[in-house]
Amino acid sequence: MVSTQNNSSIDGNRRQGVSELEVRPGGMFVQIRDLNPNPNPSPPTIELKVKFGSSYHHLHISSHASFGELKKMLAEPTGLHPEEQKVIYKNKVRDSKSYLDVARLRNGSKLVLVEDTLSKERRCLEMLKDANFQNSSKLLKQLSMEVKKLSQEVESLHMKGCKDGRVSETEVENLTEMLMRQLIALDEIQVVGDLRLQRREQVREVQKQIQSLDMMKLQLCSNGGGDSHNAHAFTSTNAKGNQRLHPKLQCTSMVKEALRNSESLVTTKWETFD
Repeated sequence: MVSTQNNSSIDGNRRQGVSELEVRPGGMFVQIRDLNPNPNPSPPTIELKVKFGSSYHHLHISSHASFGELKKMLAEPTGLHPEEQKVIYKNKVRDSKSYLDVARLRNGSKLVLVEDTLSKERRCLEMLKDANFQNSSKLLKQLSMEVKKLSQEVESLHMKGCKDGRVSETEVENLTEMLMRQLIALDEIQVVGDLRLQRREQVREVQKQIQSLDMMKLQLCSNGGGDSHNAHAFTSTNAKGNQRLHPKLQCTSMVKEALRNSESLVTTKWETFD
């Protein structure tokens, strides 16, 4: 005779077993599959003892981490940039891309950290080079704005001569001097790479504007005459003494001619900048 208590226990076990089964299309009972299996357990954390100089640093890190990650953790307590560190384990310098578990580091493993002098010097040189590049780029931008401003003043001076029929020789000389100063400033900038091309373009623009002013001075000298204020007329006479066209009528042709001749006529011996 089976007791009621035992029967209820058996029924409970059956219900529990049934709840873990599923019916397949053929009527067969099979165990329910776990569609959400537990992910792989996280890698264990190990404690490492790192000696740096006369001090020791205790770090907790994943056993699957790389030596590069270990260097990043050591950067703050040691004050060394990761690229300036050498991690030594079992008398061998470890690469930043290698992993701790591959190198067989265990809980309590001891490592030695030393400063990589060559890497530090190389990094300092790279930082200095980058700082010089940024400084040169900033100076070129400033000079480019100045050159653009002076180019507009040269154009305005051309238009003033065409409109009024006269320009001041002092204005021409002052603009030429300011452009020459920009040329000297461009020569003093230390440039590399793409900045070299940018500087060459600015130098050519300055030379073009100076040659344009030289052509204007030649035009003034060829016209001759002047007043007490060093102002020269933009009109001229031919061999028979007949007056040419009115300055306003000559404006467009004179400006085009000056700019065209400035590209072919070299009045200054330029130094070539790299």
